[in-house]
Amino acid sequence: MEWLGLQFLTELPERGQVILDCTHNPFLVLLAYVVACAAGFATLDMTERVGHVEKPGSQRLWRWVGAGCLAGGIWAMHFISMLAFQVPIEVNYQLPITLLSLVFALTASWLAMHTLSHPHVTFWQLVRAAVWIGLGIATMHYIGMAAMRSAATPYYDPTLFVLSIVIAIGASLAALLISSHLRDGSGMFHQLLKYTASLVLGAGIVSMHFTGMAALTLVLPVGNLPTLPGENNHLQLGLTVAIITLLIIGSCISAALADKKLQNKEFDLRRVNALLSQLDQARVSLQQVANYDALTNLLNRRGFNHIFAEKLNEKTQDGGWLAVIFLDIDHFKRINDSLGHDAGDALLKVLAQHIKGSVRSHEDVVARFGGDEFCLLISLRDREEARHMAQRIMLKMKEPIELSGRRMVMTTSIGISLFPEDGKTCEELLKNADLALYQSKGSGRNSLHFFSPNLRTRATMELQLEEELRHALREDSGLLLYYQPIYDLKNAKVTKLEALVRWQHPIHGLLAPDRFIAIAETNGLIAELDNWVLRRACADLGELSRHGCEELKIAVNCSPLNLTREELANEIEQILHVTGVAPERLELEVTENALMGNIASSLVLLRQIRALGVSLSIDDFGTGYSSLAYLKRLPLNTLKIDRSFIQDIPKATQDMEIVQAIIVMAHTLHLQVVTEGVETLEQYQFLERHGCDFVQGYLLSRPVPLEEIRSVLDEINRRQHAHMVTALNLARGTTALASTDPFPKSPGPHAGASVVRPIR
Repeated sequence: MEWLGLQFLTELPERGQVILDCTHNPFLVLLAYVVACAAGFATLDMTERVGHVEKPGSQRLWRWVGAGCLAGGIWAMHFISMLAFQVPIEVNYQLPITLLSLVFALTASWLAMHTLSHPHVTFWQLVRAAVWIGLGIATMHYIGMAAMRSAATPYYDPTLFVLSIVIAIGASLAALLISSHLRDGSGMFHQLLKYTASLVLGAGIVSMHFTGMAALTLVLPVGNLPTLPGENNHLQLGLTVAIITLLIIGSCISAALADKKLQNKEFDLRRVNALLSQLDQARVSLQQVANYDALTNLLNRRGFNHIFAEKLNEKTQDGGWLAVIFLDIDHFKRINDSLGHDAGDALLKVLAQHIKGSVRSHEDVVARFGGDEFCLLISLRDREEARHMAQRIMLKMKEPIELSGRRMVMTTSIGISLFPEDGKTCEELLKNADLALYQSKGSGRNSLHFFSPNLRTRATMELQLEEELRHALREDSGLLLYYQPIYDLKNAKVTKLEALVRWQHPIHGLLAPDRFIAIAETNGLIAELDNWVLRRACADLGELSRHGCEELKIAVNCSPLNLTREELANEIEQILHVTGVAPERLELEVTENALMGNIASSLVLLRQIRALGVSLSIDDFGTGYSSLAYLKRLPLNTLKIDRSFIQDIPKATQDMEIVQAIIVMAHTLHLQVVTEGVETLEQYQFLERHGCDFVQGYLLSRPVPLEEIRSVLDEINRRQHAHMVTALNLARGTTALASTDPFPKSPGPHAGASVVRPIR
């Protein structure tokens, strides 16, 4: 039977024919297997290279190299195996047909490499490719067999023929599966798997060939004399083909290995470059974070100081002026407290753009130091340039801003220092601009001030006073209490004393409260100072009680800042317990502005204090912004009329009417009335005539220390009838009444100076 040019032997030939006995050279068979294994390893290696290279051109190159190695290896294996085929007759091979078989081998190998080039291939795609590859290899084999020429006729066993094709397809499928599985691995174990897979693939390829050879039967017709084979060089030719093929495959593998190392080096180089790029980006980011404010993208303090140092060095060498302009947004905290920090941040961004838009050019440096503080550094030719810049910023700040559904206008306080006039270093110029800024804030805000040397002197003195006040409180030395009598008009005697703090400074002498109270408030010492005054006043009251003043009460002022502390009631209770003073004998004076600052929390605290039995008095009434609606809710006992309404009586008719109205109103609210600052007999008689309950002032006595207060009380209380009280009589008969007030011109003592006297 003949099919596709091949004759198949279904049964033994009949008479007249001889079946030739064929053998194979074992060495050349082994050599063919080695070549097949080398081809299989090269295929796996090239598949790995195709999967690892990134450039399409390189992928195409290694795909063709892999196809060439596989085709050359299969074809060389077939060629060497045919050289190993030994028959008892002379056999020749036609070169064109032999080369044609190489074309089919190359086609099948390219198809295999093309299939393996895809990163994700399904199993059925591999099966389909394996069928075509196996058919191509089988075609290559049988075309090569067709090139064989001899006196014998070749016949093929159909079963073994089909089996060889199946083996070719199976070997192809195994090669595809193994290659797709091993192309992404690495390491020693991966290499061992590749070697093992190469042996398996080589065995598959050789098995297909020799299965096809087993299907071959050479039949010599009877009567034909066989031509005995002559001397041949099959062994040398097989070795030559094997060596050449192995050298080519080895060169390709070496090239793939070199390309892999080169690619790894390129990858490492790219990774290093990427790391360097990331480091550069990180460095830029760190510089951005280190030198720029994240919210406004302006320079921060560190970045500002760096540029400031450079410009300062430049101006020092070349000459010229610099101005440091310090800005602080007025009452910015109210925005955060009322609208929230997100709204505050949004406002800061807008204000930063306003400031940035007010500068003249990019050479003017704008920075945000934190919170609501901004700083500018500008070059200038004269002092007025800095003033004009500051005024331009202040004008820009007043532009209305829409924020959280509100339309608001912000203002700013500005301080300016100049180089070289106000300093020659960054630290000195910044510090001096800050001092000028605080002068602007202390002058009512929304203003600008240049630095002047007296600001440094005052700041140095305040710092020194703060340290010394802290030491005085810690060591309980230097602080004194003076007492001023409060006269009961109905009972015609002194029933209260107001405790007034003084500081006997070792250098500056006796200091009035207005010299150190603000320092205590600013630096967090006011609670400790108030506590000291309360303890000392209660202790002195206990001392007076032991000398016959059991009914005397004492009035102590309370700071507005101290009034916000929830623990104040507990501290008062503890001091009363330690000193043994009855709560009814203590009166706490608070200003109306302190109460109105936070009426809800103040009301809770005052009720706690009132529950202890301590009396409460509202001080400096009429000078603040109190509401009568709130006033009637407060647990008060006493109302003190400020001295500013008394000092012009009886000349000021309007003041007289105001005082009368306050007395009537207080009595309507069941409050007792104390009028401070009484200095003349006419004022005394006016207050007595209109029903005032208590008076306090220089008409009775100046504030005196504890040692002198008893003699003052004795002298005042000897006058039982109110109409007998005259300035002349009160000033006669005791040194206490004539004691020298250390601050005759200070408004504090005249008004009943307290621990905290608000600056008006």
